[in-house]
Parts: sequence; C-alpha cells; structure tokens
Amino acid sequence: MHTEIYTKEEIKLFRKLNTPSKIQNYLNSIPFNFEENGDTCLSPREVIKHNTAHCMEGAMLAFLLLEFHGYTPRIMDLRSVKKPYDDDHVVVVFKQFGCFGAISKTNHGVLRYREPIYKTTRELAMSYFHEYFLQTGVKTLREYSRLFDLNHFNYLNWRTTENDLTDISLYIDEIAHYPLLSPSQIKNLRLADSIEIEMGKIVEYQKKK
Repeated sequence: MHTEIYTKEEIKLFRKLNTPSKIQNYLNSIPFNFEENGDTCLSPREVIKHNTAHCMEGAMLAFLLLEFHGYTPRIMDLRSVKKPYDDDHVVVVFKQFGCFGAISKTNHGVLRYREPIYKTTRELAMSYFHEYFLQTGVKTLREYSRLFDLNHFNYLNWRTTENDLTDISLYIDEIAHYPLLSPSQIKNLRLADSIEIEMGKIVEYQKKK
C-alpha cells in the first residue's frame, strides 16, 4: 500500500475510492489533459494536484488506487494501426469474481470502463475492438500487450514524483504485444457506419479554443 509516502489528505481521498466503480467515477470527474503546453506524463500525485489527466496518467492513478485497496492491478496497452495513424490506448486491468475488468481514462464516449466479466485478457481487449475506429470508419485496433506491473518503475517514485514519467509510457509501448486479428480478418473488415461515426464524436471535455 505504500501508505507512508502519502499525505493525510491523499489517504483520506484514497479510502473513499474503495471499488473499481468509484475509481472510474473519480477519473471521469478529472478534466482531460489535452497537453496544450507539450507532452506530459504526470504522476498520480501531480494528477490530483493539477486536476487533469490523459489515458496514461489516469491509468497510473487507477493502478495506485487499486493497489491501495489490495487489488493486484496491471497495465494493458491497446495498439492501433499507424497508417492511417490512430492513437494507442492504455487501461488498468483488475480481477473480480475470477474475471477481468478494466478502468479507463478517456475523453471519448467509447473506450471506457469494462465490467469484470471477461475470462481472458484477450476477451477484454477484444471488447474495445468495435469502438476503435477513425472518422473515416476504418477500424484500427490491432494488438494488446501483456499485462505490466508498474512496480517495475518504483525506482522512479512514479506514485508521487514531480518529474515527468514519459519513460514509462515509452517502455510500455515496447513490451510484448499480441495480434487480435489475422491478415484475412483485417482485409474483411467493414467500415464503421455513419451512426457509429457520429457516436464516436461524443466527448466528455471540450478542448479550449
């Protein structure tokens, strides 16, 4: 739990966020980090301090909160195509009732929380497939990573540091990933239709103009 490194105010907050659902609701309440002043990878403490987070920053905070309450969380990277370019996404995987679920920080109306109902991490990753498309309708999700333990980076004090943690996100991009589709399946994919595309435009927070 690493309680000795947290402030009294942080511990008070953490104790309230004692289920995956409550953690997801808290992440949703944090405005999205559009990185308007350049790329960031804030620690959980800095996320709380500045009240902003993108998917990787939200994932690290969710990881911290889950481990605080005795879960064994893991990071999973969802990798998309690069031509045409689409962003990757990172979620935090947890286990309840013998099944996997996920907490996700996103600004979109899709790629969000997953109930702990999936028997394998591949099943969990596949649950994001039909939501993962460009405005052209091209479906772009291709791979998912092995589960990764952020404790690997304890030497960076990732829970509380004021330093940027981009090295963590770069490392996660390099770990083993597994394909979700065969070449034949990729060639056979249907474009998302106009209703799906409109749904994909829904966002939680508007970027400042």
